[in-house]
This record gives sequence, C-alpha cells and structure tokens, in this order.
Amino acid sequence: MKTITAAQFKEGMRLLTGAVTIVATAGQAGRGGLTATAICSVSDSPPTLLVCINKENRLNEVIAKNTVFSVNILSLAHENLANRFAGFVAGVSIEERFLEGNWAEGVTKAPILKDALVAFECEWKKSISEGSHRIVLGEIVKVSVSDGESPLLYFNRSYKTIK
Repeated sequence: MKTITAAQFKEGMRLLTGAVTIVATAGQAGRGGLTATAICSVSDSPPTLLVCINKENRLNEVIAKNTVFSVNILSLAHENLANRFAGFVAGVSIEERFLEGNWAEGVTKAPILKDALVAFECEWKKSISEGSHRIVLGEIVKVSVSDGESPLLYFNRSYKTIK
C-alpha cells in the first residue's frame, strides 16, 4: 500500500479541530511549557491523558525527569498566551513564558493556569516513541474546572472558538 507524504498528512490534519492547551511542568529538571493540540483522554479508570510532543522539543526530557505535568485547556481570552508558549513571541525564553498568565503551583508542583477552562494535573506514567513524536501518558491526580468561557480552538491553521 502506498503511503502519503508529510505534506499530505498536514493538509488533512489542518481540518481536524483541536482544543488549544498549554502543557507545563516544573521540578528538578526545571520549568517549561508548550502549546499543544495533540491531547486525548485515554481512560477514566485510572483517569489518564496522553500528550503528543515532538521529539525535538526539550520538554520531553524535562517532563520525564520531573515526573509531573499539567494540561491547561485555554479559553478565547488566552490566545496571546497560546502564541507565547508556542514560541511565536520572539526573544522570550522558555522560563520567561511564565511571566504572563495567572500561574500557580499545583498539588503536583507543576504550574497550573488558574483561569484555564480546565487544568489537569498529571503524574508521568510512561512514554512511547512513534515517528517524529513522543506520546506521554499521565495519570490525572487533580482536575480544576473554572466557569466556562468560549474555548480556544485550532482549525485550518488559525484560532477559532464556539459561543
């Protein structure tokens, strides 16, 4: 069977709507975070999420060493923060990304965005290498839900929302 090209894959995936999140960690290996849409529930028993992170992103190693991370689901009001954590703001280091936003230390010590629609705090369970990405599995130890605003979504290479 013939396989498709990376460009064909990306062209199709641009039409898959995804919730925009910030994945963040802190601990002995330092603090870091990135914007991600490749997040998925795995199980409710035990409650588990998966996060897909490009293998070239140093956050893979940092999360594995820290063994904790948060997944913060963003609202429409967080568009600038999403760009900041995606690395689209020039001259902002990984640590400086946290200078904007309403961040707090969660029960796992991972940073949580206090005004996120939802903040999931996770303990790293394992990771799986596949293609260009690492799939990180985390068991959820705390969920913080806020009063809902319109979610920040990513569709067709730009931010969208629903009201």
